[in-house]
Amino acid sequence: MHTIILSGPGKNALSTALMARTLDAVRAAKHEPIFLTGDGDAFSAGLNLKELSNLDVAGMTTFLETLEELVKALYEHPAPVVAWVNGHAIAGGCVLALTADVRVMTGKDGARIGLNEVALGLRFPPLTFAMARARLTAPALERVLLESALYEADDARALGLVDVVGEESLARATLSKLASHPRDIYAATKLLLRPRLEVADADLRRFREDTIPYWASPERRAALLSVLDRRR
Repeated sequence: MHTIILSGPGKNALSTALMARTLDAVRAAKHEPIFLTGDGDAFSAGLNLKELSNLDVAGMTTFLETLEELVKALYEHPAPVVAWVNGHAIAGGCVLALTADVRVMTGKDGARIGLNEVALGLRFPPLTFAMARARLTAPALERVLLESALYEADDARALGLVDVVGEESLARATLSKLASHPRDIYAATKLLLRPRLEVADADLRRFREDTIPYWASPERRAALLSVLDRRR
């Protein structure tokens, strides 16, 4: 069993470096179960807006392609993956939680989870969007994306963002139970349930020629800086 802890400044905000480390850890797990959680009192506060606001097109390409690779690696991991959402899981943090086979979220006051990219003015990368669409029902996905809100645990469970509200011990027990199944049958059944994430050539071209330059545009970077200023 591999424990992967999202750990970094800004409540484990997803920087290029943090995502690359996490991707390496997922690949190193090979066919072993993964317990995914965050350091301290947060799962992840989302993408590192400070880094994003300073990236040119080349840097943004690396950033978003690393995110896409991490989403794909976690979502397609052949062994059980359980996320212990121990605190805020916002935007990119929620994305990583959604990749898990089972998501257990703390019920502590103040913890929130949600996909608020629309409120931030950010377009979804194609693999990330495909994963979210596969993990949520159509009505829940539409509400979660367009409402762009952050939800407490019980509301998140009703929407399908998490499966269970409970403590870390429950999350670890859940992973142990899943890991007790025959590994080859688990992997084969998981692949039947969730085919590998694929992106059409046209969508990939749009991502590279439109989405990435949009994220790296001076207007979008300035908007992200304003979000940071409001949070201070």
